[in-house]
Amino acid sequence: MEQPDRLVVSGITKTFRRDGKEIIALQKVNFSVKEGRFVSIIGPSGCGKSTLFHIIAGLLRPTAGQVLANGQDIVGRAGTVGYMLQKDMLLPWRSILDNIILGLEIRGVPRMESVKRALPLMAQYGLNGFEKSYPYELSGGMRQRAALLRTLLYDRHIMLLDEPFGALDAQTRLHMQNWLLEIWQDFKKTILFVTHDIDEAVYLSDDIYVFSPRPGRIQAKLEVPIPRPRSPEDMTSPQFAVLKHQLLELLFSGAPSAADIG
Repeated sequence: MEQPDRLVVSGITKTFRRDGKEIIALQKVNFSVKEGRFVSIIGPSGCGKSTLFHIIAGLLRPTAGQVLANGQDIVGRAGTVGYMLQKDMLLPWRSILDNIILGLEIRGVPRMESVKRALPLMAQYGLNGFEKSYPYELSGGMRQRAALLRTLLYDRHIMLLDEPFGALDAQTRLHMQNWLLEIWQDFKKTILFVTHDIDEAVYLSDDIYVFSPRPGRIQAKLEVPIPRPRSPEDMTSPQFAVLKHQLLELLFSGAPSAADIG
């Protein structure tokens, strides 16, 4: 049985005015994400990927178009999806535990219950013993773990991850990618992921949307045929190499392919 659409983006256009000039950031963006899928968006810098995330997260209203989550219009409704940025955004004056439960506090969950939910996750996903530590005491990868657990504990079906590993070194990044896949498999969240790293997109994703240069629009959708569960060895497979080549061609030629979906 086919999974239902968890997220539907329909006709999203966003126009800004700067110095008296009209700038079209996004133009008629249409796509949908099935429940439980891991979907990545790649594209050149400035193509509107983060603008699209702000719209989906309810932080920015589109000039035109609609966003549906679980069949409900969420335009302008902040808090309906989980949202994690590249910067971990941990509050330096709060302990790691208190940072992780911040989203629950905002939702009005009592502290005792929030802590009860957080501690098993910290133990299971590599943060045991760091409950009383502060962000400055942790490595970049550990801070990103805390930020991701905070987003997870916010407990929304849809999670938006905007280049969460972009600032990490290559070895830490791969470790975090595997860690994210473990969490995704455990919790069955629907994930929309922005990255500039083609290898990362192929390794993590079920589907990849390729954005055109500004004004951002969907140039192509490619499905990743590599079976799960995945391991770093998959990055040297012929399937991986073929898909990476297709994505490079799309990104650097700007020409639509047979996979073009308008």
